[in-house]
Amino acid sequence: MHHSSLFRAAALTGVLVLAACSSSDGGAATTAPAATTADTAGATTAPSDTGPLSTDATDTTAATSNDPFTAFPQLGAPTGDPITLGLVNTEGVPGLDFPDIRIAIQGSVDYLNKHGGLGGRPIKLETCVSKAAPESSQACAQELVGKGVEMALLGLDLFPDYATYKAGGVPVVGVLPILPGDYSADALFLTGGNATTMAAVARVAKEKFNATKVGIVSADNPGANNSEAALVGALDKAGIAHVTVKGGDNETDAGYQGLMREVTKDNPDLLVSLYADAGCIGTIRGRAALGIQTPVITTGICSSADVLKEVGDDAVGWTYVGVQADQTSPAQLIMKDVMGPALGVDPSAVDNTALGLGALGVFEMMSLGVYADMMQAAGTAVTGPALYDFLKTSTDLKLWPGGAPIACGKATAYPSVCSFNFPFAEYQAGGKVVAVAGLESVSSAEYLP
Repeated sequence: MHHSSLFRAAALTGVLVLAACSSSDGGAATTAPAATTADTAGATTAPSDTGPLSTDATDTTAATSNDPFTAFPQLGAPTGDPITLGLVNTEGVPGLDFPDIRIAIQGSVDYLNKHGGLGGRPIKLETCVSKAAPESSQACAQELVGKGVEMALLGLDLFPDYATYKAGGVPVVGVLPILPGDYSADALFLTGGNATTMAAVARVAKEKFNATKVGIVSADNPGANNSEAALVGALDKAGIAHVTVKGGDNETDAGYQGLMREVTKDNPDLLVSLYADAGCIGTIRGRAALGIQTPVITTGICSSADVLKEVGDDAVGWTYVGVQADQTSPAQLIMKDVMGPALGVDPSAVDNTALGLGALGVFEMMSLGVYADMMQAAGTAVTGPALYDFLKTSTDLKLWPGGAPIACGKATAYPSVCSFNFPFAEYQAGGKVVAVAGLESVSSAEYLP
């Protein structure tokens, strides 16, 4: 499987675009004003002027035998009773086909079954494919509950049947919320989706770029419109004026230039592009062709190798939300070992920044592996419900591999969300997407709409 295919799916549903690599390490644009460095903020109901942009993240630069983030290679094959997990993922629907997540979760399961399982229990994965319809998701829920799964994993499921899972006593853990009902569902989501990602963008706009006006450029489709609505809500909460210019899913070069000219005509302090794939190339080239110097925040999709190969240094001035630039820490090397066999390539050839939505699947499964091993080390029996409760109630957990803090229910309006921090990285001349100190783990909680 070519890595670029892992990106294309993200363009199809706007709520997914900005969460694909939401670990804790990343970077800030060097052209931005210096970040504030005051005390940590704790409010979730109002913007804070006192909290740092980045919070502390787990240091995975040195592996130790008791570090649950990096202990996997030291663990042998599990020998306990098998634990059966269910996975629901949407595939085979035009415009809604996300096998990347299933491939990544299965690859993670295969890896864990060689390295500790879930707290010493080998994993049996039952997969059900949803066809992006409520009746299909309901059938999957009924099938998995009937098979006696101890936990249901949601890859991408647009219409999860939470009632069936609850009636069957099956806890639900997903990669990210999609529709508004997911944010308050009887489930836990390890990454935050649109609302949290866009709130992080708004915080960076206000506190890093000192923006008072933001120009938004976006395609005019349901997914992109969903993303734009979330961003507008966050910008409103941050007290930032904004204007949106929308174009087609695929414009000509002249069309993209026209969009960039229109969105900058009133001199915004910052641009946010919600385009993906070909739109990444078009907007990046359009900005460069017009000589626009206004900095841009965009999605991690626009940092893909395929995009950067096409645009080169035209991408100078672009900052990416949700991109972890470091690939050399012990946990990141493990991620390569997980995904190499899953993609049918040598682990050294895996680009962790180019896994798109598949990365979410790895984050979900490997994080659960970490938590289960922590439970086992503490003498707690690992079951699906017990693992769910451990995730929901623990206060010191991190998201694997980057170490973004896990805080389920931190924001009362989003009780199912467990992660609120995102990295930012930037393109630098010469072809590198790099992390810059200051935006390694940006909290979105203060600007949630």
